[in-house]
Amino acid sequence: MTSVLRILLWDQLTTEISSLKDIDMKNDVIFFAELKNECTYVKHHKKKLVFLLSAMRHFAKEMVEQGYRVSYVHLNDADNTGFFVSEVQRAIKRYQPKAIVITWPSDYRTLKMIQLLQADVDIDIELREDDRFLIHQKEFAQWAQKNKEIRMEFFYRMMRKKYSILMDGDQPTGGQWNYDAENRKFPKNKLDIPPTYQAVEDHITQDVINIVAEHFHDHFGTLTPFFFAVTRQQAKQALSLFIQNRLAFFGEYQDAMIQHEPWMYHSHLGLYINIGLLTPLECIEAAEASYRNHQTPLNAVEGFIRQILGWREYVHGIYWLKMPEYKAMNSLNAQRSLPSFFWNTETSMNCLKQCLSETRDNAYAHHIQRLMVLGNFSLLAGLNPVEVNEWYLIVYADAHEWVELPNVSGMILFADGGYLASKPYAASGAYINKMSNYCKGCQYSVEDKTGPNACPFNYLYWNFLMQHRPELQKNHRLKMIYATLDRMSEEKIKNIQMDSESFFNQLS
Repeated sequence: MTSVLRILLWDQLTTEISSLKDIDMKNDVIFFAELKNECTYVKHHKKKLVFLLSAMRHFAKEMVEQGYRVSYVHLNDADNTGFFVSEVQRAIKRYQPKAIVITWPSDYRTLKMIQLLQADVDIDIELREDDRFLIHQKEFAQWAQKNKEIRMEFFYRMMRKKYSILMDGDQPTGGQWNYDAENRKFPKNKLDIPPTYQAVEDHITQDVINIVAEHFHDHFGTLTPFFFAVTRQQAKQALSLFIQNRLAFFGEYQDAMIQHEPWMYHSHLGLYINIGLLTPLECIEAAEASYRNHQTPLNAVEGFIRQILGWREYVHGIYWLKMPEYKAMNSLNAQRSLPSFFWNTETSMNCLKQCLSETRDNAYAHHIQRLMVLGNFSLLAGLNPVEVNEWYLIVYADAHEWVELPNVSGMILFADGGYLASKPYAASGAYINKMSNYCKGCQYSVEDKTGPNACPFNYLYWNFLMQHRPELQKNHRLKMIYATLDRMSEEKIKNIQMDSESFFNQLS
């Protein structure tokens, strides 16, 4: 008889997970299961599936080599039911454990499955806090309750103080909390961008590639070449490569977009942190050490740390504070269906085509591509939040609902009415032209505001503001923009509306 059945989900791949803290290596069993339902409840990008399944297989293999008792259900096992509850029930029948221990899952859907399991079995299930995050849910809820405005900047400052990150005594290093103003440059000259980390496939990964090709061939995305790290050792190499080669320029060029340069100076570490191959704190400390050792400028280090210590922890807190109601929010009543070019990349708008093609090929796009190109279009076009959220969850290797949903519904679509973001992140083609070279290769003119040759972002931007004036005109951050709209001639307004209507007719 097994003392404790310790269940690990496919994004809990670390021996430091709370469910393993007090493990009895001789008597307890660690249970993993590759589940068809988890691969298909949304049709995850092929590369995302290879990443998650290969990482899980590698981690289980390492645990066996370290002497742990491991029970592993493979996707192709003949008796694999493909569902979480039934596979755990089979494990219970086989091992007869006295108790079950699970670390809190990353999404509400899995939490409900664990609750269903508890209702079906007589064994006690202990659900432990996921202490890979730097603030617990209860503490975040207490912070949110104390503050009138729930804003990331205030949360970030609190977290800097709590962990003494980039602090000199009780003051922020350098005298400022935030160096974002220095991090919005577009390069004037050609950049020599160092390559991102690329792992070499081993036989485990190749087996998974073959399985994904066979069973999930109709999923979105390019399957090969596959290059993500799938072990902790590889992920640590990816972290080291970023700190040494790209962090110094991450800050000033983090918002820049260059055609055929998908990786830029970004870290591409989020997917590893999100499944446990790296810890957020080790990434933060490595970046701070590079500043303290005079290797990296402060604006780059602060910008990188803010993404992890600030934004990542903040959206995780928002997700669990507001679920399940958050998922149904649609404050702007956006109802338009997702255009087919989000899947086939066939669009004449070059900025969209570049970001969609890179997403298809890499299961990755950096945050400005996601927010200010793909997200901006989704907002201005009034795309249905349910469909947009599903698309983002499918296509990115780092996407888990806890991080995807607040970013999309809150930051991108303003579907929560401004709970997460203080204003909609809407922009015309001028922003994309300023931060990219996409417009030079586009059939539309970013200089034209209306007419058949005009960049659609230009008239869709003002059309969005007109349509949603009742909901948005009281927002103090949009006061000057609405003042500009009020100075427009009737003819210009009519042209904006006509061009927008024509565009949407073609879209549908």
